[in-house]
Parts: sequence; structure tokens; C-alpha cells
Amino acid sequence: MAKRKKKEMTMELKRSKWSQLLASILVNTIYAMQNFPIMLLNSLLAPLSFLIVITFVSHGALLSVAIEGAFIMTMVSAGMALQADLSHLKNDMKVQDMVVSSPTSAFMYIAGMGISEIIYFIPNIFILSILAVLFIHVSIQAALVITAVMAIMFVFSIALSFLLSTFTQDIIQGWAFTTLVSTLLSTIPPVYYPITYIPMPYQYIAYLSPTTYAAQIAQSASGFLAISPMQFAIDWIVLILAAVVMFIIAAKKTRWREI
Repeated sequence: MAKRKKKEMTMELKRSKWSQLLASILVNTIYAMQNFPIMLLNSLLAPLSFLIVITFVSHGALLSVAIEGAFIMTMVSAGMALQADLSHLKNDMKVQDMVVSSPTSAFMYIAGMGISEIIYFIPNIFILSILAVLFIHVSIQAALVITAVMAIMFVFSIALSFLLSTFTQDIIQGWAFTTLVSTLLSTIPPVYYPITYIPMPYQYIAYLSPTTYAAQIAQSASGFLAISPMQFAIDWIVLILAAVVMFIIAAKKTRWREI
């Protein structure tokens, strides 16, 4: 009898977790898509506008590199958009207060919200995937490398977003953080073009951003940038460490149940 009851409680807990994930997707993505479709256009403009500008300026020479950069920027934008959404739900809708008082863990809450951001940016990924097939022609191995880089950048951005969202007191402040960090991570660093286009010693400044390492890995895997195997390994190590460290900082410093 006790085993049966325990099993039922376990099944109920699992269903509850899936319900929490679904609720996050419905609230943060499906509702916005249905009621504010203009936001989808807004999410498309940032990566595609930089792609168009770089292509025109380089007379098409950097089109393939810029497409890969748009993939990275999309992941950063998706991750950082979570910061503004979390800030809105926390400060304006008081949703986080309800979540904190429930059995829902911070990890499950962020997992659901993170999945919702990925779904929201699917149109970006779809359009960029078509462009990649038409203009890049990468191997399956290179495509897997680029996908892994995108995933790591998304994890990094999600952790950073969660950390910042718990300290913001207003949605306007949240928007400011989103714009500022997105610009620092995906616009200023050499994401849409090889780092070799930056003169020394300014390249050292570019290496302060994890997106520089992500771009180097993607560009190297596609054959657009020639780097040594040692540098390739270092790029992976730095990128993974950046994501892990940011995740640990977010887990330890984030204000969750104290707000």
C-alpha cells in the first residue's frame, strides 16, 4: 500500500513538472504569438538586419560568415530576451511570487521559460537554416559543431538572464539590461565577420566576450577561419567554462526565495 501511494505521488509530481513546463510555454510564447504577432517581426529584425548590412558592405564576401553570426546572435537574443520576460512576470504580473511559494524549483521554472524562448525564436532559426543550406553548404560534422556552439551560448545567456532578472525592479530596467548585454555580446564582438578583420591590439578586447570564441569555433568548423588545433581546443574550453561559471554564479547569487 505504501509503495503504491509512493508511486502515485511520484507520477503526480512528474505530471506536475510537465504542467509547469507547458504553462511557461503557453504564458510566455503562445500568448504573445497569438496576441502580439508584431513581436515576431521584432525578433527577426536584429539578426537579419546585421546579416543584410554585413553582406552589402562586404559585397557578398562575408554572407556565409554572417549567416553563422546570425545563428549565434539569435541564441544570445533568445537567452537575453528571457531576462526582460522574467522581469515583467516578476515585477508586473507577480508570477514569480506564486512560483516561489509553490513546490516549483527555480530550475524547472527557468527550464520552462527557456524552452518558451526557443519556440518563440523558431522563425529566426528556420529562416537562417534555409539560408545556411543555400549559401554555406557545411558538412554534417560542421553543422553539429555549430549547433553545439549555439546551445552553449543559449545556456550562458539563460543563466545570465536569470541572474539579472532577479535584481531588476522594473520592466524598463529589464529592457535596458537586455539591449546592453545583447549589444556587448553579439554586435560589438566579431560574430558576423572573422576576428582577423580587427587590427591588433584590439583583438585582445574582442576576446573578453564569449561570443568571440563561439564565432571562431563556428567559422573554423566551416572553413571560413584558419586557426590551429590548439586554438580550436582553447576556444572550446573557454566557451564551456564561461557557460559553467555563469551557471554556477547564477545558482549561487540569484535571489529566488528571498524576494
